[in-house]
Amino acid sequence: MNQPPDPLPLVAPQLRALRTRSGLTLEAAAARAGLSPAHLSRLETGHRTPSLPMLLALARTYGTTVSDLLGEVPPESDPIVRADRMEAQQAGGWTYWRAGGSGRAMQALRLHVPQGQAGQEQLVRVHPGEEWLYVTAGRMRLTLGEAVHELGPGDAAHFDSLTPHRIAAVSQGGADLLFMHTLMQSGAPGLCLGDTAPNRRGMP
Repeated sequence: MNQPPDPLPLVAPQLRALRTRSGLTLEAAAARAGLSPAHLSRLETGHRTPSLPMLLALARTYGTTVSDLLGEVPPESDPIVRADRMEAQQAGGWTYWRAGGSGRAMQALRLHVPQGQAGQEQLVRVHPGEEWLYVTAGRMRLTLGEAVHELGPGDAAHFDSLTPHRIAAVSQGGADLLFMHTLMQSGAPGLCLGDTAPNRRGMP
């Protein structure tokens, strides 16, 4: 099966434009997204490719959506997202489809999380807002703080995303999810953590 074209190189100039429009310095924007200034600079120049969690963090920082970062802006007046317009995109090994409108306070995505994404599975995220997910196929592991939950088809989770959280697929074919999160900006630095919570490193 043909892989969809990778649109992520187009993100670099958009990231710089959004930061400039937001009136944020490189250091301030990086702190809000939980990245180092050097890492954000590499993203803005196209020398690094952002993962999906990283795109989510940057979208929150600039008060926009991943769809807008990728230039996938549907007509504002159309509340319907047709199946044939949900084009698959890839970031950091995850595949996602935009399942909601642009310019909203909530973003809806359909996700496929493959098994064995070591970097993603160790990524701890903390940010303002709420997240909701619903497993449609496969099995996944959701870590919320110190609690670990295994979810299967039909299971759902709704949690405050200030709780440190990680997502990983545990079934061989990966896991398919419906995923929603609120888009809330935060001035607090270091909210999106790296490999482990105590380190407060930027996303890989």
